[in-house]
Amino acid sequence: MHRSEITLYVEAIRSNTSFLIKTIDGAELWAVVKANAYGHGAEPVARAALEAGARALCVATVDEAQRMREAFPACRIIILGSVTPQEIAHAQDAELECVAHDETSLAILASKVSTHIWLNTGMNHWGFDGLPSHVPSTAVGIMSHFSRAYSSLNWTAHQTRIFVERASAYPNLPRHLANSAAALGFPPARLEAVRCGAALLGLSPYPNSKTVHGLVPALRWTSYLAQTRTIAAGESVGYGNLVAREQFIAPEKTLIGIVPVGYADGFDRRLCGTEVVVGDSMAQVIGRISMDAFAVKLDRPAPVGTPVVLIGEEIAVERHAVRTGVFNIELCAGLSLDQHRTRRLCKDTSPSSA
Repeated sequence: MHRSEITLYVEAIRSNTSFLIKTIDGAELWAVVKANAYGHGAEPVARAALEAGARALCVATVDEAQRMREAFPACRIIILGSVTPQEIAHAQDAELECVAHDETSLAILASKVSTHIWLNTGMNHWGFDGLPSHVPSTAVGIMSHFSRAYSSLNWTAHQTRIFVERASAYPNLPRHLANSAAALGFPPARLEAVRCGAALLGLSPYPNSKTVHGLVPALRWTSYLAQTRTIAAGESVGYGNLVAREQFIAPEKTLIGIVPVGYADGFDRRLCGTEVVVGDSMAQVIGRISMDAFAVKLDRPAPVGTPVVLIGEEIAVERHAVRTGVFNIELCAGLSLDQHRTRRLCKDTSPSSA
């Protein structure tokens, strides 16, 4: 028995891709698969998205892009993050598209690789604050990124107006601006292409919200009870109580179970207090989460080996996110890639048919 299993349901990715393509009504869908497709598995997610009609892949680094190029020799691949002078040759060899965020990066990239121009419209991470001094003949797109598309339509409309006005100086360059939240909720931002990551995976791009209707969550994470015990009133669980919300002192004799998953596997310490599904019952996570294990409070006896669902149809990652104040994609992106700790599976089905 494996400590835990993460299953990717490939048909859910195809379904979400088709739903998004229909929703964006003529814009191209570019699949964002950076950070191992937010912990879901970059290669299988990318393959399913491309099969269902996505027109390009977006990643954050040259290394990520090279791995995608090996898997998808003919696919368009865009690196959204910074590229160093030492990496330009690799980008050229792999025919990757890069992004110029300022005059320095534009000088590095110009005439060497296909280039997108990033305009800063208010997020203040990447991008030109004004217009670039020149646009090279290798420019293939113009872009920006939203900072509050999940929470403020007014600010999103403001950023869109700034972007469209400034991008009008380059009428021949395709525009891409919308992330998942804007692609779903703000049609004026769809333009020529949208970049979707969360929605592609069936994750809600809106905090404090359940999964958007029409999207199918693609990931399931399971483990099991490895041990049970009863603790006496006044006893604590786990390491020292350094953080108040991680503290658990049994008010009475309490039955607990130990799940062999911890923060080294991606079960974030901030998930203390959330719930998982033990057998067919909800169980609260109690005490400080350790590197390799966490405890749950059981409302009835359960044998060792009882299945535990950490993420799935029974307990959506959005439920953890609302409970802990952590974005769903942040929780997923932290999932371990180590096959020695967590077994990873791909099933060519949807979760409901598994």
